[in-house]
Amino acid sequence: MKQSARHCVIALAMMLIALLSTPLVSASETKPPNVVVFLVDDLGYMDIGANNPDCFYDTPNIDRLSESAMRFTDGYAANPVCSPTRYSLMTGKYPTRVQATNFFSGRRGGTFKPAPLHSNMPIEEITIAEVLKGKGYATFFAGKWHLGESEEFYPQNQGFDVNIGGYSKGGPYSGKRYFGPFENPQMAVESPEGDHLPDRLARDTAAFIEEHREEPFLAYLAFYSVHTPLMGRPDLVEKYKKKAEGIAGEEFAEEEQVFGKGVRNVRILQKHAVYAAMVEAMDQAVGKVLQQLKDSGVEDNTIVVFTSDNGGLSTSEGSPTSNLPLRGGKGWVYEGGIREPWIVKYPGVTEAGSVSSVPICSIDLLPTIAAAAGAELQHPVDGIDMRPALEGGTLDREALYWHYPHYSNQGGIPGGAIRVGKYKLFERYEDGRVHLYDLESDLSESKDLASEMPERVEQMRKQLHDWYQSVDAKFLQPKEGREPWTPAYLQ
Repeated sequence: MKQSARHCVIALAMMLIALLSTPLVSASETKPPNVVVFLVDDLGYMDIGANNPDCFYDTPNIDRLSESAMRFTDGYAANPVCSPTRYSLMTGKYPTRVQATNFFSGRRGGTFKPAPLHSNMPIEEITIAEVLKGKGYATFFAGKWHLGESEEFYPQNQGFDVNIGGYSKGGPYSGKRYFGPFENPQMAVESPEGDHLPDRLARDTAAFIEEHREEPFLAYLAFYSVHTPLMGRPDLVEKYKKKAEGIAGEEFAEEEQVFGKGVRNVRILQKHAVYAAMVEAMDQAVGKVLQQLKDSGVEDNTIVVFTSDNGGLSTSEGSPTSNLPLRGGKGWVYEGGIREPWIVKYPGVTEAGSVSSVPICSIDLLPTIAAAAGAELQHPVDGIDMRPALEGGTLDREALYWHYPHYSNQGGIPGGAIRVGKYKLFERYEDGRVHLYDLESDLSESKDLASEMPERVEQMRKQLHDWYQSVDAKFLQPKEGREPWTPAYLQ
């Protein structure tokens, strides 16, 4: 054999060896990531052990998830009540853009009439489910929807292939409520007597995961828990009654009420046995779904997001939980009403057990998941891709905003807020007063810095009012001859 031919054979042999020794790309590396979203109703920031080592409630499954994921200390809901935040999670937009600024359909009055309220998520909105369906995902919804008053607005008409239990109601108010039979019109298969709702929803979610393990999927589990009615499994209620016996101290303190209404008590000690039972049952349901990801062999290619829709219920309807050191709770624009548990596990991106103080919000879910799935959004959203923060960095965002021009069931003050860096400006809609807080040194929002930092107040207030104009924000309306405060640009 001639020398040139011999060299060719050797070169071909080396190429073949290199080719054979190159690792094959696994299916999990080429398949887009699956997505599981856990949305818990009314779960406060301090209601899980991962955020609160002294938590009265046992949440071992959520805590283990946190140990394998990134936990955010400054994660927010877009609104202090449910429907608006659910809208933002679905669309990536601030709910003020469509006047979806209160729960559907909450029109409680007070000293003044509330702002106009749009009580349906417009069918024209592009949801996270529709974005992922466009990339070939199977899509599943289970639990509380509360984003429309009639079936045309239900999950199956907003991009979800399957809907288990999502309709107009904001709680499990039919049948035996948290225990079967549920008599939920969006549950094709009824549960037997005594079945527990969080477990039922988890079983259905787990079944969907197993059925679709060979294809990309979105499983969105929006618990009805831990919303009222306060009902717990008897075994867990008994457990926490015994646990509460060893806890002493004042359970309630005074919190301000809306303008002219005096004071309202707020829970300051976690020891409500029924609520605790509801939290643990929800945690067990989360554990069942996480175990299914392992059993189906898809855990390492599944993004898991765990969050809540608003703060813990601390000032009404049984006042079952304490959000301390956060001020207020559900229905308040104070931190207790909008700061939420946020845990994100993104295989290959998030570091196990990592913690981030970067402010994020429910508006960020859709753009983050869309980017992970390789979907390029063709329409504007308010949220941003959280990936830089998930990788341990920061986000390029000037501010976060809140707008709640209503009287909440929980006694919260109609108002708006803006967070820029460590500072938060809170603006009251009844009389226009503003307060400034340094959240880094004063998480309880107890020291008002407005009089000490007038230039910062002026700057942040202008920024907030510019945002009001950009989203066409509506405000309190006159009542019985009384005129509420309105922003200067509307006068």
